[in-house]
Amino acid sequence: MEAFDFIIIGGGSAGCVLADKLSANGEHTVCLLEAGKADKNWLIHLPIGIIALLQSHTLNWQFNSHQEKNLNNRKVFTPRGKTLGGSSSINAMLYVRGQQQDYDHWQNLGNAGWSFNDVLPYFKALEHQERGADKFHGVNGALNVADSVSKPAVNEDFIQSAVAAGYPKNNDFNGCSQEGVGYYQVTQKEGLRHSAAKAFLTPNLHRSNLTVITQTQVEKVLVEDGTATGVIYKHQGKVKQLLANREVIVSAGAINSPQILMLSGIGPKAELAKHNIELVHQLEGVGKNLQDHVDVLNVAKHKRTELLAYRPKALWWGAKEAWKFIGQRKGLLTTVIAETGGFIKSEPTLAEPDLQLHFVPAAMDDHGRNHKLLFTYGVSLHVCLLRPKSRGSITLNSNKITQHPRIDLNMLDHQDDIDTMIKGVKIARKILSTPPLSSTHINHIFPHEGCKSDQEITQFLKEKCNTIYHPVGTCKMGQDELSVVDEQLKVRGIKQLRVVDASIMPTLISGNTNAPTMMIAAKAADMILAEQR
Repeated sequence: MEAFDFIIIGGGSAGCVLADKLSANGEHTVCLLEAGKADKNWLIHLPIGIIALLQSHTLNWQFNSHQEKNLNNRKVFTPRGKTLGGSSSINAMLYVRGQQQDYDHWQNLGNAGWSFNDVLPYFKALEHQERGADKFHGVNGALNVADSVSKPAVNEDFIQSAVAAGYPKNNDFNGCSQEGVGYYQVTQKEGLRHSAAKAFLTPNLHRSNLTVITQTQVEKVLVEDGTATGVIYKHQGKVKQLLANREVIVSAGAINSPQILMLSGIGPKAELAKHNIELVHQLEGVGKNLQDHVDVLNVAKHKRTELLAYRPKALWWGAKEAWKFIGQRKGLLTTVIAETGGFIKSEPTLAEPDLQLHFVPAAMDDHGRNHKLLFTYGVSLHVCLLRPKSRGSITLNSNKITQHPRIDLNMLDHQDDIDTMIKGVKIARKILSTPPLSSTHINHIFPHEGCKSDQEITQFLKEKCNTIYHPVGTCKMGQDELSVVDEQLKVRGIKQLRVVDASIMPTLISGNTNAPTMMIAAKAADMILAEQR
């Protein structure tokens, strides 16, 4: 039976960083287990491939939530990456850290060492900021952070309209202040996606002490006398075991990590009994505290033709843009679809932004899966709630790893979330109706022109709200009765077992979660290695 010092379950954003950091000194053997394939598909590396990746059944878990009681009993599409790099290989590549107050709040909840001043050095150490180093940015890291090189003219119109509507312009959402509108920075290098795998794993595959096994699903973590000793996994149709000399690290994400813990007998007693799973260690918080950014699209029909659409002039514009990629690695093929956006306040009296915007130069619906709208020249403006009060859960549908877990997002369960989203819809409509965007505006597709009252907008939210793909919190770090890990990310009550991914976030950060997840892994690696000295 093969043994490694460290076994990492999940080759996503966190797993790739851990694999790099734990194997770098050559003193420890590391095995990374990934359920998906290697990241060789060209759709991953060409940024515009994100459109197809959302619909891929081989590179995407294609999760759907259970029927959401607050969203007209709709099942909400919840895509997650299923390949090396995880969701960093299929996401929109936006580099966002969140607000300083997010991390200070974690520390105030009793998680020592997780304040913004504690985590900023890790953000800086991970990145190579093409703009150069400063107080908030580093240049020696493996993750390339760049300005977008796809800039359709309509994006500048959006920024000007938002500024005219009263929102400040911001050139760096990860600088001294997050508030404002502008261009997002992206995890790209020379016009190609720079995923966690590309940055932290691929350059290190030559290391003799690093083993990567793809297309393998971990069925359970082995626990003997309160200590994690290894894993059982299935690979190429065969059930196998690996032993861990030092630690097992679960980095399968906010949906899969609690599932794996529960299938290993670690979790809520009643939930495990329901599926005939032997209780190894009772931890009631496993799968609880699920948070995600509730999001809704505001879509308008436009006269402008330099947009993503299945229309003759748009296709001709797209073809000309494609040529820029061949000679300059610029243009439409490098698009992340949502290059511009920002962070704004639903009320001017708030201390920090509570809404995020993503502007899209296309008419979109249903995560871009509704192709009918692409026959229309239009633009879309996402509005997402940064710090929702609603909480959901991850539970089991069966005791088999091959069956997806049950996802209850429970979005819009708290009235405050609804009230803030109503304000967000009104703000989005205001921006879309402000020059210069309004100069080519024809009409609002949805919410329709007559949707104006709070009651009407509430119904619209229930019909159209979705996730914007930032699930966290299901193995939360903390000190209360629902905490799953401590501030060292050690699973409470089990030795040699940690969870290291977005599931440990006690509260959702105010922005996209990919960069924070990599930061968590880098900090965890330091804590792990410090114990080996």
